Amino acid sequence: MRNRTTALVVAAGVALLAPAWYSAAAQQSPSEPDTKSPRGTPGSVAAAREGAVREGTVRAADLLAATRSCKQISHGKYRTDDGARADVPVCASRGAVHWKADMDIDCDGRRTRACNRRTDPLFQPTTAFQQSDGRHLNAARLPYVVVPGASHRWKHAEHGVTGGTVAAVVHRDRVQYAVVGDTGPADLIGEASYATARALGIGPDPRTGGTGDDVTYILFKGHKAQPIESHRAAVARGDALAREFVRRN
Repeated sequence: MRNRTTALVVAAGVALLAPAWYSAAAQQSPSEPDTKSPRGTPGSVAAAREGAVREGTVRAADLLAATRSCKQISHGKYRTDDGARADVPVCASRGAVHWKADMDIDCDGRRTRACNRRTDPLFQPTTAFQQSDGRHLNAARLPYVVVPGASHRWKHAEHGVTGGTVAAVVHRDRVQYAVVGDTGPADLIGEASYATARALGIGPDPRTGGTGDDVTYILFKGHKAQPIESHRAAVARGDALAREFVRRN
């Protein structure tokens, strides 16, 4: 889990077959972009917009309506950043758990041009969950979300959420399918991979990117993309699960 303020301070001191209705872009993992320009410059904003693609058939508005009410299942609430107020509960609906938070950028996992110690002073070369071949996930290519580490507040595995669990991430009018790929601190929530942010049109730079706007994270209990590294599998299963989720809620 990124602490956006801490990251900036550190940075300153450190130099399934897809159905026919999917677009070609949605069938592929987002390509790894050039990240030489920090967020806020025309280059990075354009890169985020270019990476933003619509996925599946379920509208963002319908998913947001289905998560409007909250049956809290976490024993307490989470902070979105160090020093912030703890005001984010984990909620349950039929078939899923969900929460509404900000989005910080996770660049951990395999070293790439976009994610490494130069681009991200907090970079770690590992992820909590690994690919089918044993390698760590590629945050620059694979849309994944981060769940808080297990604690008395909430144990995600007890609610059918583990590595590879399919998720729908909603920001404004966009829906992005992803998988659970990493865990973060036990008291913070609201983080997703570089690829997730970029596909949603959010600045993906791990030092200065992310958004403080509302992002809704919907995790479909007991349903996994196989293999975890297949974004196509996540989209195919996620869209079917999202349609069912909207119908039931």
